[in-house]
Amino acid sequence: MRSMACSLSKPEKKARLAGMTHLVDWNKGTVCVTGGAGFIGQYLQKGLVARGVEPNRLRVPRSRDHDLTVLENARRAVSGCDLVIHAAAVVGGIHYNQNFPGEVFYRNTLLNAQVLEACRLEQVGRVVCVSSACAYPLKAPVPIREDSLFEGEPEPTNAPYGFAKRMLVVQAQAYRRQYGLNAVSVIPFNAFGPGDDFDPKTSHVIPALIRKCFEEKELIVWGDGSPTRNFLYVEDFAEGILLAAEKLDRPEPVNIGTDEETSIRELVEHVVRETGFKGAVSFDTSKPNGQPKRGADITRAREWLGYEPKHTFVEGLRKTIAWYRETQLGGKK
Repeated sequence: MRSMACSLSKPEKKARLAGMTHLVDWNKGTVCVTGGAGFIGQYLQKGLVARGVEPNRLRVPRSRDHDLTVLENARRAVSGCDLVIHAAAVVGGIHYNQNFPGEVFYRNTLLNAQVLEACRLEQVGRVVCVSSACAYPLKAPVPIREDSLFEGEPEPTNAPYGFAKRMLVVQAQAYRRQYGLNAVSVIPFNAFGPGDDFDPKTSHVIPALIRKCFEEKELIVWGDGSPTRNFLYVEDFAEGILLAAEKLDRPEPVNIGTDEETSIRELVEHVVRETGFKGAVSFDTSKPNGQPKRGADITRAREWLGYEPKHTFVEGLRKTIAWYRETQLGGKK
């Protein structure tokens, strides 16, 4: 596990924070969170309520009631809103992305296009677009900086999703330039935490490993374990998005991540230890690794938003495993 040093001293941080202004008044107006009923969305809701947004001013369109890939539905969802946080996405792990690439690309591209168009037509005051680190090029230098976004193609196993999320940034910038829509973009890295998706068909690596350690006698991990990831505890993920809503007022995207870069092999060792798994562990090198390295440069987030992650990877992992034990296993060890 590698840690990357912060570029600002404490006095510099305080000076920058002192000069920051809030662009939203949480005590007024209506906030819409697309994807608000999902894993990330639930933490966004909690963060908004903690900031003073009353439930009657918080709108969470559910996919079963509002198919946001249809423009008329998207317009109804955002109509009268002062702020829209667009966090809805069709997303899964490597297995899901490989099996449904066309669906992933089509639904995400259409979803993003219609939501932003709806925000333009309904004259929404402010929009925060949630992209993804999957949008970054396969060979982006690590730690990955936002300027690398268009310097190559995404990693092949998640390229359809990555391209759709990259185009969300493009659309936000284009709408900001042509229509004056106050749209900004954040690029979060690999989120995890309590309430994550533990379905074997769609889950990402951390929930998949946790579930396997409790249910299976042998742990078979895809790839050789060498790729690295920037695992971001979900509360820090949500906080970064809300800080962007408050303080970001420029077209360039901003990474939301941590200073920790963890290899898949290190992740497996942590999960095995924290769950108490006693079975055999092996790596299936016939399966894809995914992107080789994914460490985040969060200099912009620190300087522009005053963002600072509060949880280490291990702290977040322990909370996630404790939640899984309590809610899915009835407290069993």
